[in-house]
Amino acid sequence: MKIGVVGCGGRMGRMIVSTIATTEGCEIAGGTEPPLSPLLGQDVGAQAGLAPAGLVVGDDAQALFRAADVVVDFTAPDATALHARLAAEMSVPLVAGTTGLTADEQKAVEDAARSVAIVQAANMSVGINLLLGLTEETAAKFGDDYDIEILEMHHRHKVDAPSGTALALGRAAAKGRGVELDAVAQRVRDGHTGPRRAGDIGFATMRGGDVAGEHTVVFATEASRIEIVHRAISRAVFAGGALRAALWLDGKPPGLYSMRDVLGLG
Repeated sequence: MKIGVVGCGGRMGRMIVSTIATTEGCEIAGGTEPPLSPLLGQDVGAQAGLAPAGLVVGDDAQALFRAADVVVDFTAPDATALHARLAAEMSVPLVAGTTGLTADEQKAVEDAARSVAIVQAANMSVGINLLLGLTEETAAKFGDDYDIEILEMHHRHKVDAPSGTALALGRAAAKGRGVELDAVAQRVRDGHTGPRRAGDIGFATMRGGDVAGEHTVVFATEASRIEIVHRAISRAVFAGGALRAALWLDGKPPGLYSMRDVLGLG
């Protein structure tokens, strides 16, 4: 399978290029970066710390889609919306791992999925997707007397907060309780906030260093506390999941799929 990587020079992009190069049955179709990127013209493999691949980093996403069997996108929300439209126009499946999309950008992805197969996930890790299921199940078992708090930490360069994965965990907890997350989310606390409102799902965000991603879901009462934790030691866990999704897309009909679909979790 020939796999193209948009945003091939980013942290995740380089890791995905490296993972493609070491995965049997996969071949790098090429990589792109935005116009004016200092990586333009460099070898796709060399910029990722590999042996030269004989492919030059370009800025023509359309040409990349034309050369690829599937494209992997870990870029920026506006770019992901554009790439989803390209995927639909050129009938090339897409794996989208970008978070922080606006409602309009998300709609562009959903509209494109009517014409082409797209896997979209806030987190491509197998462990996180198991954690999502555990969070929903645990929230369903416990009543409102258990407070739910979601803590996440990422590297200093991450631009959206809370993380897409933290919000996905919040949606899983809300689904378990049969409520809408927007109605119960408490995303900011500052100053004299008063006592915690029963039924809220709280979020706490930390940024620093080069943390690949840490998420903790806390269920707490006055008598006990249950914590479910996932720590990504390396971005390789996300790249491996993205490649698994890319291979899974082969021959799939149009539709918007999740990593739960890829992993057979229902």
